[in-house]
Amino acid sequence: MKSAAEYLKGHVFEARRPRRELQPVVAHADAVQAIEQALADAEKYRYLLMRALRHHDAAETTAAPSRLADIRPAFPTTEAPVLPMYPALAA
Repeated sequence: MKSAAEYLKGHVFEARRPRRELQPVVAHADAVQAIEQALADAEKYRYLLMRALRHHDAAETTAAPSRLADIRPAFPTTEAPVLPMYPALAA
């Protein structure tokens, strides 16, 4: 993604205000054009991000049941008593 300065790269010129140094200046029309281009790029990146998230979500929902079946045997099936880690503090 471009930075803000990259959208204005070709449109900046230097102007001198009375009794001051040269300062970078951008014409209003060029600034509006750069903003419109940035918004169009942001919309494109948003579309690509949402598409990637939907694709990732779809892939994860289809793969989750098989992974869950792999994880389930790792848990003990019998109930084991839960003992306090520090018996002196539990009393």
